Formats: sequence, structure tokens, C-alpha cells
Amino acid sequence: QQGQMVAPVVANLGALEDLTLTPNPDEVEEIFTLPLAHLLREENQGYTHFRTAGRYAYTLPVFLNGPHKVWGLTAIITELTLELLAPDRY
Repeated sequence: QQGQMVAPVVANLGALEDLTLTPNPDEVEEIFTLPLAHLLREENQGYTHFRTAGRYAYTLPVFLNGPHKVWGLTAIITELTLELLAPDRY
């Protein structure tokens, strides 16, 4: 939707096992994690090509082989974060 703003936050929260997260059930169905090493493996990275009116329109990143496919805005934010955190590896 147009007119909405998303503000990604990157933080070190310590050991994941020690966290108690309480997401809004109206917005979040499930929380899962992927190790940075998983995201940086080429076999887990891909791109989805979209068409509009039968013609190529745009390409977006996708991250595969985890508990869920990471796509859409989440994949875009993940890709930008990897470019910042590991520019020599991504």
C-alpha cells in the first residue's frame, strides 16, 4: 500500500534462547530465525522476476531453504542489511 512507512531496526538482543517475544497476533503469524551464515550462502539466495501486462516489470530478492521462503519487503530489507553487515561477502 502506498503511504505506509516501514522502519527496520537492527539490534543485538543477546542470546535468542533468552528472549521472550510477544508479537501482535493481528500482524505476526510466526517468528523464525535464520543464521547470518545461511543468508550468505549463494545456494540460499535467489531472485524472483515479476511481470506486468505480460512483460518484464521488476526483480526482487528471495531467500530460500529455511523454514519459510523470505520474499517481498522482508527480503528487500534483508538484502540491504546484508550489504551493510557483510559487504565483502554479499
